[in-house]
This record gives sequence, structure tokens and C-alpha cells, in this order.
Amino acid sequence: MSETLDQVASAARTDAPPAILLDKVNKWFGTMHVLRDVSLSIAVGERVVICGPSGSGKSTTIRCINRLETHQEGRILVDGIELTDDVRALDAIRREVGMVFQSFNLFPHLTVLENCTLAPIWVRRMPKAEAEALAMHYLERVRIPEQAKKYPGQLSGGQQQRVAIARALCMKPKIMLFDEPTSALDPEMIKEVLDTMVTLAQDGMTMICVTHEMGFARTVADRVVFMDRGEIVEQGTPTEVFEDPKTDRLKLFLSQILRGH
Repeated sequence: MSETLDQVASAARTDAPPAILLDKVNKWFGTMHVLRDVSLSIAVGERVVICGPSGSGKSTTIRCINRLETHQEGRILVDGIELTDDVRALDAIRREVGMVFQSFNLFPHLTVLENCTLAPIWVRRMPKAEAEALAMHYLERVRIPEQAKKYPGQLSGGQQQRVAIARALCMKPKIMLFDEPTSALDPEMIKEVLDTMVTLAQDGMTMICVTHEMGFARTVADRVVFMDRGEIVEQGTPTEVFEDPKTDRLKLFLSQILRGH
């Protein structure tokens, strides 16, 4: 009996619940079936890059994780809470999940500092002085504290995206979602944003990033997930995916995406 108890205790220690769980998720836009039985489990602290051709469902997948898009079939659990129409549950999830989009979505009439403190003050009820100190901490982390008093229109695209990352971090999320965060940037600005994300990844935060930046995937990802036509076709470590692809669909994608590198 003691051996069995030991085994149970060991299993309990190692079998931690995932940060994110997608179980046979299906999503339609009208008659278009954009997600087909997508199942994915992401561990706490894991860094996952999702890649694939345009229209493969990768952005829709992460937008479903904080219910910016609503899935019609299957289950999605975030931090142990199932995504449903329950407004309280959704609010609880969104407090723990930060998201950075292709477009920066900053308020143009607010300064950088005001953009970063808005949600902590109004959503987390944080005192203004504490919110401003927190915002400055994260603006230093993304290496633009000197821009705090400027307005978004006075910044470069790369700087605006770093503000967007700092703003998301000011809510102290457990999970960060990135939806092609460099796709709207000029080439010379991409590196500064990717460098910021690499630094965040080193902190051990759970991260999901939709990106075509394969160098970033090789450097940061614990796992790379390849999607095509609404399905997860193949997944594995960066070495497995990039150096030993198993499917013709992934081989074709890599030949196209890596051609210019």
C-alpha cells in the first residue's frame, strides 16, 4: 500500500494542471470551418510559437483563448477556468492574460505613462502612484522609460509596440499572447521588439506567440506548433520542427518561409 501511495504522491507532484488547455476546439465564420478539432495543452512557464501560412487559423486560435473570438465546439480552459459565456469567469481570465496585437492599439490622446496605468487603476483598483511606479518599471524593462511623457504619435512603430508590451505587463498577467507582434513594423524595428520578447521569455512567463520570425522561434520556443487549414499538423521542439519535419505540408512551408533568410 505504501508503494501505491508514493506513486500517487509522485504523480500529484508532476501532474500539474496546464496553463492553457484546448480540447477539440472548432470554430466557424459562417460556413467557413476555420478551426478543426484543435487540441493543445500548454504547461505553466512554457513558451510556444504557432506558425503556419496565412489563413491557417493560428491567430484565431489565440484570439479564442481570451474570447476575442467565440469557439462553437470543444473546450478551452485558461488557468483552470473554462471559457464560457459566464462574464465573471471571462473577466477573471482576462485579468491573467495579456495580449499584444499586430496593431499597437494605444490611446493616441494619452501619454505612454497614461496608456500603461489606465488598466491597473481602473481594473485592478491600484492607487495612481503605485500604478505609475509599476508602469515605469516595465517601461524600463522594455528600454523606453525616457518616452513616458510622450504621446504614441511621437514614437516609432517599434517603440509603440514596446509600449503595448509594457502596458500588457502592467496588469501582471500569468500568460502573454502575441499575435504577429512584428508584422506591422519596418524591418529595422523588428529586432528591438523581438529582443524585448526574448528578455520576457527568460523570466519564465507562459507565452504563446504567433509569428513568422523563425529565428525568434529557434531562440525562445520550448515548442513550435505548425498549423494549416485550421488544423495542428505537426509540433515539436524547434530542432525537431525545423531540422526534421515529418509532413509535406510543413516541409513546403519551411521552404517558403526560410527562402529569404
